[in-house]
Amino acid sequence: MDLPTQSTPSHSPSPMQIHLETYTVHKRVPLTISRGTTASSQNIWLQIEHQGVTGWGEASPFSVSTPPQSTEAILADLQAAIPHLQAFSPLDRQQIEAFANQHLHLSAARTALDLALHDWLGKWTGLPLWQLWGLDRQRIVPTSVTIGIGTPAAAQQRMQAWMAQLEVQAVKVKLGSPEGIAADRAMLEAVQQVAPSGAKFSVDANGGWSVADALQMGQWLADQGVTYIEQPLPRGQEADLHILYTQSPLPIFVDESCFTSQDIPRLADRVHGINIKLMKSGGLAEALRMVHTAKACGLQIMLGCYSDSTLANTAAAHLGAFADHLDLDSHLNLQDDPFVGATLQNGCLVPNDLPGLGVQRA
Repeated sequence: MDLPTQSTPSHSPSPMQIHLETYTVHKRVPLTISRGTTASSQNIWLQIEHQGVTGWGEASPFSVSTPPQSTEAILADLQAAIPHLQAFSPLDRQQIEAFANQHLHLSAARTALDLALHDWLGKWTGLPLWQLWGLDRQRIVPTSVTIGIGTPAAAQQRMQAWMAQLEVQAVKVKLGSPEGIAADRAMLEAVQQVAPSGAKFSVDANGGWSVADALQMGQWLADQGVTYIEQPLPRGQEADLHILYTQSPLPIFVDESCFTSQDIPRLADRVHGINIKLMKSGGLAEALRMVHTAKACGLQIMLGCYSDSTLANTAAAHLGAFADHLDLDSHLNLQDDPFVGATLQNGCLVPNDLPGLGVQRA
């Protein structure tokens, strides 16, 4: 018997239609990390229409990748693939993933496609993704809110603004200041002075420290009650993580050093957890593989974001029951988010009961 080739659709006589649209979102407060400042982002909205059902996906640009994944590059990647993808049905998931892995070169482009396919499937079955996966929304932990690098006074103002906006239970402070670890310490102390009592604190250096700085900061941060350190060393310096792993009193998580499930086994002996971001992983399918790979390696799970709107953050929230820590707050810092979806409940970002991702236009 002749089997269909990788590029031959197996299910539907009618092809799916794929549409792309760009939109710009602006941050209420520009976010500064060790690599620079972001005030706005031009994201991509991908829609798959088939049999009267439309699935939505999002791609947002990010710079950690080599080369950086710009909006223009992501758009070009998708536009080149669409004429071939439209021959498939949304049910041809294995074939589509094989095609995407070969022909979509940017992970954010694969993410937009993957989210739209998951949304379509949920809408087609009439079930939200969390329910399709059999997950328990009661296990979702509170999402952190992010304080970018700035002066101690500016950091306090940002903390107070977050507290006026929502019930803050977890705080992530961006460190790795170009001014050095003394500036990092001053900023963290300032934020803790005005933060809600009992709030969980974590820090993210975005690769902004040397090994010596990270070792100095580890004990000090532990004394400050910080729960874990994210990406203390630059991407590419993973060999030195073992030094911190054996000497730091705090758990070490990686973000920029870990894109997909293939990265996890080589990191498992030198970190305590990984930060999964949909734009890095290529979507929910690979994010699920990362969850199970990390758990098999005894690692903790964190879910994070870039300049994502409610669309992508709601998609990530469907995996929230797997996570030990959540950092899905980018959409909460947008002036002009075009979507509504998961809602905050006691500081937790909880997906709703609508089918698929449960995202609608604002």
